[in-house]
Amino acid sequence: MNFELSEDMIALRDVAKRFAEEHIAPNARQWDREADIPRETVAKLAELGFLGIFTPVEYGGCGFGDLEATVIMEEIARHCGATALMLDAHNALCSAHLIIGANEDQKKKYLPRLAKGECLGSWALSEPGCGSDAAALTTTAELDGDSWVLNGAKHWITNGHYAGVYVITAKTKPEGGAKGISAFIVEHGTPGLIIGPKEDKLGMRGSDTVGLTLENLRIPKENLCGELHGGFVDAMKVLERGRITISAISLGLGRGALEESLAYATQRTAFGKHLFKHQSIQFMLADMAMNIDAGRLLTHKAAILSDANKPSNIEASMAKLLTSEVATKACLDAIQIFGGMGYTKEVPVERYMRDAKLCEIGEGSSQIQRIIIARQLLSR
Repeated sequence: MNFELSEDMIALRDVAKRFAEEHIAPNARQWDREADIPRETVAKLAELGFLGIFTPVEYGGCGFGDLEATVIMEEIARHCGATALMLDAHNALCSAHLIIGANEDQKKKYLPRLAKGECLGSWALSEPGCGSDAAALTTTAELDGDSWVLNGAKHWITNGHYAGVYVITAKTKPEGGAKGISAFIVEHGTPGLIIGPKEDKLGMRGSDTVGLTLENLRIPKENLCGELHGGFVDAMKVLERGRITISAISLGLGRGALEESLAYATQRTAFGKHLFKHQSIQFMLADMAMNIDAGRLLTHKAAILSDANKPSNIEASMAKLLTSEVATKACLDAIQIFGGMGYTKEVPVERYMRDAKLCEIGEGSSQIQRIIIARQLLSR
């Protein structure tokens, strides 16, 4: 059993780390304030290959696995959760669904564009009336001659404003429940695709989140992605991989809180000595470090199992649950260590806290993860 990253992994980590420190860290506060990540930054990420993390080499991507993805995501999230979330939705949701479900013609058409950064990818599953209960979606798709006609609404869609390609789920057999859902590829600008205003969110503000309305949206019959009525099964596979990458985002945010707190505690004095010399502060920092390291080990275990095509559902849910809650706690403790300064936007820990909270909600809430874990205990 080897707990060390390979030399190639370390080199990849260092590339992501250097980019995050040089290009993201100095601008993250502004992006949070303006609720936008510049297109120039997206283009630079594409140059590094970070828009084709999972995409096979034959389609212009890096062909990386989950472990490489966690290394990249943690380093990006260390300085900006919103940038990492944008990458996550593009790679682990949209592109991942195409890799799983698309036919060869669809892969050749869309994956190279996504991997090269010619457009962003978006994934539309959640709706105003269903989030955790994804099988209860009400968006419909009806076959009309050689076209599918989609009607309904989607909510909380990351990259939805800027995306060039969307994978959208809809009911194709209303009475079929989860077995009556299919996935479809929709391009930006398709008549009937109405993009709502950006959500004014608590955190992850730089990440583009919108609602979508589908009004008699007509797409070619061949834009069905995957098997008819098989979209829900594919979506669950996508979410399993997405829980591993969202775990890495949580780790980055939690690690950021720890590193910022440690630096502050060794500089700030109180009662005649540095904060770090106070045992109460030491205990908080020790708990942060312990929990973040435990979360990383669990996340890497889930990633390694997934890369080996072994069952990883319970490990992915455990990692997502642990890291997201650990990250929020670490960020709250960081604010406490910073005191009044931590409650201002002068330091990044308050932004990390706002960003981290989403990780307990998105891609399956903490409550849903506990249900998944409990059920898997019985099935295994």
